[in-house]
Amino acid sequence: MEKDDNLFQKNLHAIGKLKYVQELKTSEIECILCEIIKDSDKVEVLKIHQDELMGISLNLYPFNPGHLMAFPIRHILDFRELTENEILRLSKLICICQDMLTEMYNPTGFNIGFNQGRAAGASIKHLHVHIVPRFNRELGYIDIVGKTRVVVEDVHSVYEKMKKLLPSFFDKKE
Repeated sequence: MEKDDNLFQKNLHAIGKLKYVQELKTSEIECILCEIIKDSDKVEVLKIHQDELMGISLNLYPFNPGHLMAFPIRHILDFRELTENEILRLSKLICICQDMLTEMYNPTGFNIGFNQGRAAGASIKHLHVHIVPRFNRELGYIDIVGKTRVVVEDVHSVYEKMKKLLPSFFDKKE
């Protein structure tokens, strides 16, 4: 048997994502996060929080259930453009998101990070941070044998669960 250094050679495709990305490129939408901030009917809004400085939304195409994105209300591209108040608020919101996701899913870790610029993997031209719950059990049979990745919970069911928890997290920590 040949040695395989590339664990994930195949992907399960999110059928709607290609169409969604193509439509965004040809539509009048300049920034999906700005549209989410405005509660626009031009995009699917899965926003769970917004205040005067920051917004938080579920990622429509998550790596794992509960994959969140936090972003400034101001349309900026670079982390260095954030004000001190925005940095402090974003840090606090990341902690709140971790607490909420811990209660919902009890993950064993988190990926928290920015993809700034096309070369870094950014597909949205608006600064945002990903908050992704991670689990020891992520590598299962289909991941190893099928060399694929499966997201086990629909983003809309996550959204409904999360909406019920929001007051207990955002009201107590604001």
